[in-house]
Amino acid sequence: MKSKINIILAEIEKKKEELKHEYFKLMDRYGFTIKWWKIVFNTDTKIKNKKQRKSIWETIFTAQIRELISMPFIYVMIVPAIFLDFMLFIYQQTAFRLYRIPIVKRSHYMINDRQPLDYLNFIQKINCMYCSYFNWLMSYAVEVAGRTERYWCPIKHAKKMSWWHPWQKYFADYGDPEWFKETFSNPNKVKDYYK
Repeated sequence: MKSKINIILAEIEKKKEELKHEYFKLMDRYGFTIKWWKIVFNTDTKIKNKKQRKSIWETIFTAQIRELISMPFIYVMIVPAIFLDFMLFIYQQTAFRLYRIPIVKRSHYMINDRQPLDYLNFIQKINCMYCSYFNWLMSYAVEVAGRTERYWCPIKHAKKMSWWHPWQKYFADYGDPEWFKETFSNPNKVKDYYK
């Protein structure tokens, strides 16, 4: 059963694929390739990028006071992040196995590809690594939560959402009890999507 919402969601997925192709075009523009999941810059680009790098001292001494004050509050968030990461693992190993929902592969979300950027200094690379970890962890958590919602409460919301996970296209329209009964607690209903 397809509603207009599902058709729009399918169009969004198509646009995401187009966007992915545009990202690949950046390789030519900025002089890098991806070989065996490793990013490799050509020699000319590496030299040019190193010239753009700010020194560590320059980074420290040009930081604004508000940035320095915020640092402890930013980095203390690593504690709940690691706890969340661990609990997502435990949750999937128990609940997902009981519901026969395929485990979300953490490796599909672990993207830390900013380290090869020669225009970043050590401090900037550490900051980028932290931001990458936090953002992929949140994406990973959204996928785990989305699969859980798909199992227990596959109903689209009636109110406009600013963002939604990909599972929404499999949810019953708000107010459609037949579609809900068909999808509720049924991991086999969208089995092809789990791949």
